[in-house]
Amino acid sequence: MPEIFIDGWQGTTGLQIVQRLKERDDLKVVVLEGEERKSLFSRIAAIKKADVTVLCLPDAAAKEIAEVAPESARIIDASTAHRTDPEWVYGMPELGAEYREKIAVANRVANPGCHASGAIAILYPLIKSGVLAPESLLSVTSLTGYSGGGKSMIADYEQKGYAYSRAYQPMQTHKHLPEICYVTGLKNAPVFLPVVEPFYSGMMVTVPIHTALLNGIGSTEELKKLYSEFYNGTGVISVAEAYEGGFADAGRLHARDDMIVSVDGNTDRVTVTAIFDNLGKGASGACIQNMNIMLGIEERKGLVL
Repeated sequence: MPEIFIDGWQGTTGLQIVQRLKERDDLKVVVLEGEERKSLFSRIAAIKKADVTVLCLPDAAAKEIAEVAPESARIIDASTAHRTDPEWVYGMPELGAEYREKIAVANRVANPGCHASGAIAILYPLIKSGVLAPESLLSVTSLTGYSGGGKSMIADYEQKGYAYSRAYQPMQTHKHLPEICYVTGLKNAPVFLPVVEPFYSGMMVTVPIHTALLNGIGSTEELKKLYSEFYNGTGVISVAEAYEGGFADAGRLHARDDMIVSVDGNTDRVTVTAIFDNLGKGASGACIQNMNIMLGIEERKGLVL
């Protein structure tokens, strides 16, 4: 039975992964308690023994443990630390067979960020197919549940009871921007507006595009077809209508691990929208999916779809 070590299991993502994996009878979940949880010796011993280790740590701590872990250890890093590191495989298998194949044999996999997952799901197929030039100047708006900020933000929201949307990072320094550019090939970082919403989890990423920027696309139906063909058969990302009665709900896929991509607009302008859960496809669900692939297990096993 494969053994999965969760390093940093007491954080939001770590707790989610432990809870979900303990419901499976085909895996053994290992966590360290008490002083062992902080002991480098104990953690390295657990990494050596595990079939796959998941790092649910702050960036600096993830870099520190990854540097001293054996090269043969198979590690998924849920932090931002290694997402633009060419020595690590980017863990988004829906981007193509080459991604899935690399994840399957990799010893180092970087789990995608939540905001970045939606932006990449929208932009990668366009740039990969040549429909959108890498030099394009774009903007991205991303709404997230407050659980995306971890334990401190969860406590802050639940104690203070914020009732309104709260935009942040106006200086365009959000840590997911380098990741978005690195994976998609964008030459210019998009103008990015992340917004924390007063609900626990859920996410909606939108990219508005002037159709004049889209090469060879003459209608929203053609754009939908492009996405449908790109994500056909992935079983996790699908093309669907996001707007019902003129409104799209960022909490539509709350507590799930799938994602929908929607195309709406007219001949001049379109809005492409990705809806998913920041703790699901944006974090723990993606970790489990990558772990399944690394272990040779059906990749959707244990996912909520």
